[in-house]
Amino acid sequence: MQAFLLWFTPLFPLLCGMLCWFLPCIQGKKTRNAFVFLALCVNMALSVWLSLTGDGQLYLFSITGTIPIYFQSDLLGRLFLLLVGAMWLNSGAFSFDYLGDDPAQRRYYTFYLLTLGALNGICLAGTLVTMYVCFEMMTLLSVALVLHNMTKEAVAAGIKYLVYSVAGAMMGLFGIFFFTQNAVTPVFTPGGVLSPEAVSSQGAMLLWVLLVTIIGFGTKAGMFPMHGWLPTAHPIAPACASAVLSGVITKMGVLCIIRVIYFVVGPEFLRGTWVQTVLLILALCTVFMGSMMAFKVTGLKKRLAYSTVSQVSYILFGVFMLNQTAFVGSMLHLYFHSIMKNALFLCAGAVIVKTGLHDVRELKGVGKRMPVTMWCFTLAGIGLVGIPPLSGFMSKWQLATGAIGSGVAVFSWLGPVVLLVSALLTAAYLLPVSIDGFFPGHNAGEAAIDLSPCEASWGMTIPLLILTALTIVLGLCPSIVQNAAEALAALLL
Repeated sequence: MQAFLLWFTPLFPLLCGMLCWFLPCIQGKKTRNAFVFLALCVNMALSVWLSLTGDGQLYLFSITGTIPIYFQSDLLGRLFLLLVGAMWLNSGAFSFDYLGDDPAQRRYYTFYLLTLGALNGICLAGTLVTMYVCFEMMTLLSVALVLHNMTKEAVAAGIKYLVYSVAGAMMGLFGIFFFTQNAVTPVFTPGGVLSPEAVSSQGAMLLWVLLVTIIGFGTKAGMFPMHGWLPTAHPIAPACASAVLSGVITKMGVLCIIRVIYFVVGPEFLRGTWVQTVLLILALCTVFMGSMMAFKVTGLKKRLAYSTVSQVSYILFGVFMLNQTAFVGSMLHLYFHSIMKNALFLCAGAVIVKTGLHDVRELKGVGKRMPVTMWCFTLAGIGLVGIPPLSGFMSKWQLATGAIGSGVAVFSWLGPVVLLVSALLTAAYLLPVSIDGFFPGHNAGEAAIDLSPCEASWGMTIPLLILTALTIVLGLCPSIVQNAAEALAALLL
């Protein structure tokens, strides 16, 4: 049964995506929405079922005698698989009312499901080449989500997304060539698979290759200097696509980096090297730069996109610290950021579709017009700042604690300082949106503020309430995720 699940879980969304495009009987809006929702629910059930079956492997075929296409179910892959399924289901449910009578819905849902199949493949990939094939599929298929509106700006954003993504993937492929050639086995193994002979004879070269590879996969995670696509693509895409681009697809870059560091080269190969120092510098620079840019821009979705640039590098910082506590913080923040950022983008989409307002300076009084939506936005924003008892606090606490206890020179104190400054900036660019929304003021210009109610439909509101509830519940009971994260950290470190 597990072998069946390992190949059927990635294949099922791909089949549903093709049926969504070709099957005449589901071309009506209501029928198609029901079909897509059922497909997303079945995908989530498959992810849960596979997670309950534990570890497993499935050899499919070989490209050559030494390059197998191979799926495996391990703890890391299952954690990502569950996150992908849950967030894809939530954003898909939101999209039914959000897209309304959009004439391009069939194309959107076709590529939405196809992209989900590629994401499942990345989560279950058991070798570098399998991961790379699925990674490239994800990139090519998700471009359609960015291009959805087909405006001049959307086409330009889609091209930029594609160029950055392909360039990053090529850098990753460069590393795959070297690591596959110098591995004792192509299958991901905790602790690494590099041969001792290769490490001793080519260690200096492999460090350079490792740096290029991580920067390449870091492109999808929005890590400096390859972050430029993210604040361009996310604001242009529909909010339901922006949510998963920010909350899920960026995490695939993180997953690939974890695979390379902890399952291919091994953390001991990286520990204490100049490459670790460079990666920590890049991560902290991205954290600070993303927060500063988010504070500066006034477009609501662009502000959230720059916030993602910053917040995903929180996760990378913990991964690069190479100690258990920081790694646990990374895994917690990976989950919590995905939930909170999905909520923020979907709230922004609801506000935009109901009011037509895109600029944060125009949102005075929107909390009185859309109180449920803005309360969800506020709670998700407070969580992202890291204020207890919401979920962001626990992940940032673990990241800071891990850095302080790491013993890594400079970064043991610089890391927590940068994270704290970024948290203050996060409060500065998110909380004023809520304050102005609920308290528009009593100045002379208030008469011009529209306070007529225009709350989002229940089809959009229910997904927002679910994400907000998760932000609260996981803050109060982080052990739901933390126990699995600690088991994974103990396995890898």
